[in-house]
Amino acid sequence: MQSYAIMSKAREGRRGGGMRATVEAFLEHLGREKGASVHTIVAYRNDLNQFLDRLAACGVTSWQEVTRQHVAGFLQWLQESAYAVSTVARKVAAVRSFFHFLVGQGVVADDPSAMVTPPQVPRRLPRSLSAEEVTRLLDGLRGGSTSKALRDRALLEVLYATGMRVSEVVGLTVGDVDLEGGAIRCRGSGARERTLPLTPRATEALRTYLERGRPRLVQGAGVDTLFVNHRGQPLTRQGLWLIVRERAEMAGIRQGVTPHMLRHSFAAHLLEQGTPLQEVQARLGHANLATTQVYVEGDD
Repeated sequence: MQSYAIMSKAREGRRGGGMRATVEAFLEHLGREKGASVHTIVAYRNDLNQFLDRLAACGVTSWQEVTRQHVAGFLQWLQESAYAVSTVARKVAAVRSFFHFLVGQGVVADDPSAMVTPPQVPRRLPRSLSAEEVTRLLDGLRGGSTSKALRDRALLEVLYATGMRVSEVVGLTVGDVDLEGGAIRCRGSGARERTLPLTPRATEALRTYLERGRPRLVQGAGVDTLFVNHRGQPLTRQGLWLIVRERAEMAGIRQGVTPHMLRHSFAAHLLEQGTPLQEVQARLGHANLATTQVYVEGDD
């Protein structure tokens, strides 16, 4: 059930309380009621504020004034502005989701975005590393004894052993690790939790990092986050991306390795080993089996 505060904020737009206030009510709804990630909320805020700016240029002062032509005009402007098809599709999806919310809250009677079709995003097969490249990447991290080297080894071993998303990895806490059970708990989108098995290599790398690497990085600070930076603060998404890219370059892998490529590699290699598709889906945290199916198509 939606909170009274969110409903009240949404209806301020109907009573002249400001169009941006209604946007913020929607974003609060996404976070509280739908469990949307911070990344999604930031993207939707940018998209809807951009839509608001276009409406203001047309003299629109309330959501009740928005017509299908306004939404279609926004789509046309995005396409003429040379945005990537995937970006245009996301921005239109944000607008459609927003108006669905407004109709549900009684702010508007009809949805002006209902008949506006977003562009079709070409389906791209995920890029992954070969088993040999993964071995070269992970073996290149063995032998390092500095706190950062121990952290990087544990980080990459966990990424490949679990297939976790970047947001899930940076959100891990020390309490999520079960070294004795060889497992780790993570929280995905929509506040869904799943417990994932660790490989012996990942378990051993985590144990070494927790015993010898992390204590030297945090230096007694009260930080519960599992992976931290050189100042002992939680590792950011950007910091994780840089570590993966730099370590891949050090291993001689030049194709622009990203954390998501390790996730793709994890899935592709599991399927190559005969792991059932439904099990791979569960480990990746995919809500829809069709999302996991793309890895099978990539094997053809």
